[in-house]
Amino acid sequence: MDEGVDPTDMCQSMVERVARSKQLTAVAEPEILSLFEDWLEELEGEVLAFAKKTGSLDPLDLAKGCGLSRSGAEFLTTKLKREGKL
Repeated sequence: MDEGVDPTDMCQSMVERVARSKQLTAVAEPEILSLFEDWLEELEGEVLAFAKKTGSLDPLDLAKGCGLSRSGAEFLTTKLKREGKL
């Protein structure tokens, strides 16, 4: 019987991911982080342009249209919505 998502597991997973992210930031070269940020901004621009052109925010449409995975498309749309860009 499916009982849904366990919030405790979800929180633990999120904390672990944040810790890994901080570890990567601590060891990564600033130039690499800058390149990653530039790449992410470029992807965000592609998602925004696709959404404006097609009027679709469907993750499968975005994934196909922008060459992303479905989870990547979902991540970017969530991020852009949270930032008020979508």
